[in-house]
Amino acid sequence: MSPVDVARRLVEEEFPGARAAWLGGSVVRGDASPTSDLDITVLLDGPPAPMRKSLVYGGWPVELFVHTEKSLAYFSGKDQERRQPTMMRLVGESVVLLDTDGSGVRLQESCRAEVAAGPTPLSAAELDLLRYTITNLLDDMSDASGDERTAIASVLWQDAARLLLTGAHHWSGTGKGLLREVVAYDSTHGTDHAQALMQGVRAEDDSLAEEVDRILAAYGGRLFDGFELAADV
Repeated sequence: MSPVDVARRLVEEEFPGARAAWLGGSVVRGDASPTSDLDITVLLDGPPAPMRKSLVYGGWPVELFVHTEKSLAYFSGKDQERRQPTMMRLVGESVVLLDTDGSGVRLQESCRAEVAAGPTPLSAAELDLLRYTITNLLDDMSDASGDERTAIASVLWQDAARLLLTGAHHWSGTGKGLLREVVAYDSTHGTDHAQALMQGVRAEDDSLAEEVDRILAAYGGRLFDGFELAADV
């Protein structure tokens, strides 16, 4: 059976009252690996939604995300807050498995439009905090070596990537998802940040710092002197 057939059969067996269901993730994008799972989102009117569950079905590892319209909207809002469109992409960039009342296509189109619109711009305070955090990491890395440098570099490239992306009104991510977002940014803008960041992480020279400074330059450069952060307590 195809992944779509397996996913549809699972939904029909486990959630006979579902209003809609979608298959998203790497299987739909076309970049699945041998360890990839089926990311299935199911829409119900009530309990057991909202919940998530991991299982194996038809030989596939499966991640089930079971929601109501209210919980879908809630987690899409969380996506916006952290500027990582996980929920919106699971529904918006998907294959519709089930659609009993038109909500499957309606919500798919709504999520797709939110993804296309991009995240909210960084506030001045958010931008300053990113610049300050990155500046401190650059200072720490300047006199580090060996394992310490590797540990700092592994954090630094991610913070620099988030600045690059969110500063340009582009979605961010985590782990390999963050790297994919930088690659997508490079493809759109004709840049080479993904390659430069990864090469810098691996190298025992100043290339990572140089690339991070190149990213910082578009947003005012390094920030330490004069940085302020009020506590909200």
